[in-house]
Amino acid sequence: MVLSAQPSPSLHRTPMFDPESIKADFPILDRKINGQPLVYLDNAATTQKPRAVMDASRYYYEALNSNIHRGTHTLARAATATFENARRTVADHLHAAAAEEIIFTSGTTDGINLVANILALAGTLQPADEILISALEHHSNIVPWQMLCQRSGATLKIIPCLDDGTLDPAAFATLLGERTKVLALTWISNAFGTVNPVAAMTHAAKQAGALVVIDAAQAAPHLAIDVQALGADFLAFSGHKVYAPTGIGVLWGRAAILNALPPWRGGGEMIREVTFAHTTYNDLPFKFEAGTPNIEGAIALAAALDYVNAIGLEAIHQLETRLTRAAAHALATIPGIHFFGPPARAGILSFAIEGLHHYDLGTLLDQMGVAVRTGHHCCQPLMARFGITGTTRASFALYNSQADVDALAQATHKVVAMLR
Repeated sequence: MVLSAQPSPSLHRTPMFDPESIKADFPILDRKINGQPLVYLDNAATTQKPRAVMDASRYYYEALNSNIHRGTHTLARAATATFENARRTVADHLHAAAAEEIIFTSGTTDGINLVANILALAGTLQPADEILISALEHHSNIVPWQMLCQRSGATLKIIPCLDDGTLDPAAFATLLGERTKVLALTWISNAFGTVNPVAAMTHAAKQAGALVVIDAAQAAPHLAIDVQALGADFLAFSGHKVYAPTGIGVLWGRAAILNALPPWRGGGEMIREVTFAHTTYNDLPFKFEAGTPNIEGAIALAAALDYVNAIGLEAIHQLETRLTRAAAHALATIPGIHFFGPPARAGILSFAIEGLHHYDLGTLLDQMGVAVRTGHHCCQPLMARFGITGTTRASFALYNSQADVDALAQATHKVVAMLR
């Protein structure tokens, strides 16, 4: 089987927006850190929020604040309508077949745990079965499956990665088989920026009869997502990775599969009728949304997606790809530097410098106003695969510019000179 990452859009076009002017939409980017202008390059951890998103949050609390779905008064009806409009915005963004396939969660971690737990409750896996994940996974796409294996007796299998940080296609073809019941795969590695060939791998897994769960936490801010074309069964992402607040996320699932699986959490909203003898569960999506949801978060997430789509994900991807390549070029002259992941990275540049600890490098970069992430990036097995404890990671977003790349390069060269 030959697997190749999905082709990137042409990089020869000029982006349809100016990231320097867009910075004005993000108030926090006016801050100074240690007397230096903030250069924010920690977007893979969380993105900053534009005024449009903060305005949406403020509008909910100032004009709509009420619980939703069951109230008959004006505020309750208005809040409900705005919340459900947000669900439709997310469904359109993902090209879902219906808004009912959109389950609001607290984030990608919550969405993956939801899937793992409802599969456990349904008894989907047996001791002879296997769950297949990759060596590139975030802990959030490892631990829930380990827990499911412990509960079901199934076995967890790992697709290894090659030295360039891409997955081994021959190993995947060997590991995938009739015992594979679940393929859980990250679309883009949060540690290395590797773009996995999720469409081809999903097709192969469906041919083998497996359910496919996609962690799209890093894909959501960089790529257009069409869940129907992708062919997976579940896909999860977090709002705060795509310019929305923390505490809100999405699990998309095929309606037929969600309808067939039992709910995980019990409480209000996920029920149709309750007696002490018996409970009848609600229809989708409410069956999986027990309790009062993050109403403001969902509304703000819709505003964030509207903001991103107004700019265009293809233009954003072009910009971030160009900046990532420029940063690699600017840092490549540092003696002893090693970049992780393939050259075709998606918005992430992860590196180590011989003789320097990543924590020291990140701390000194912060003193110069440059915010990067250091450590294992919640990917300890991946770090162990490469014999390291962590990396320094610069990650880009739609408001980053060549000036930010220049600041990163100048500060890193300066730190290296200080520490050597």
